[in-house]
This record gives sequence, structure tokens and C-alpha cells, in this order.
Amino acid sequence: MLSARIKRLRPDVPLPVYQTPESAGFDLAASEDTTIAPGQVALVPTGLVIEVPHGYFLGVFARSSTPLKRGLMVANGVGVVDPDYSGPEDEVKIEVVNFTQAPVHVKQGDRIAQGLFVPVTQARWDEVAGMRPESRGGFGATG
Repeated sequence: MLSARIKRLRPDVPLPVYQTPESAGFDLAASEDTTIAPGQVALVPTGLVIEVPHGYFLGVFARSSTPLKRGLMVANGVGVVDPDYSGPEDEVKIEVVNFTQAPVHVKQGDRIAQGLFVPVTQARWDEVAGMRPESRGGFGATG
């Protein structure tokens, strides 16, 4: 099992929880009430600083119910938290967009997203003068 350091910015903020023994992700909840206007992109605070282990990134994904039940999506598709984003006040926040026509009210404790620790390998770039002799044809080329 992977070990990760975590700091609560307030004592009333609960630690993340895996909801079942087989859950891939742990839930991330709002640490304060927030209202997101229609079409607005907003940061929902979690009240947590998470030190991501070396060789991983923390992916912040929408929970499957969040778009359907709340009308919110993670604004950039997936949030990426790097291992070096863990200073004393480097709070993990969930960037969401309200895609509905009405304000969305998020209450403290509402589970908005899920986090997954994902292994990552950095590439070493080998610049070359040419690539393969044939192109595949671009997006959608294989049908």
C-alpha cells in the first residue's frame, strides 16, 4: 500500500475516504460552502494539503454522480497535482465548471471529486531529424 502525507488546514476537515475496499479513488469533499454561478469556473476548497509520493501524481477526477446530480464538471477534465505542490498552504482545490442554467450550491462536506495516485515516468527527449517514413493520416484515420 502507498503511503502519502496529508495536512488538514482546519481541524474540522475530514480526511479523504475510500468508500469501498476496492475503490480506485478516494473522495474529495468541499471544506466550505460555495455557490457557482451558471457557466462559472470556480475553485472548491478541500482544506487539505496532500504530499504526493515521488514517482506519482494526484489525479483529481469528477465523481461519476457529480455531473448528473450537481451539474458540475471538473473544468480541465482532470486536475494534476505534482509531488512538489505540498508547501504549508498548498491546498488541493477542485476546479469545477457549472454547465447548468442555475446556480449550484455546494455545501461543506459535499463530495465533489475523487483523487487517484497515478504512477508517472518523465521522458528524456531525443531530438531527431525525421520520424517514421509514413504518416497514419491524422485524427480518425483508423476509422
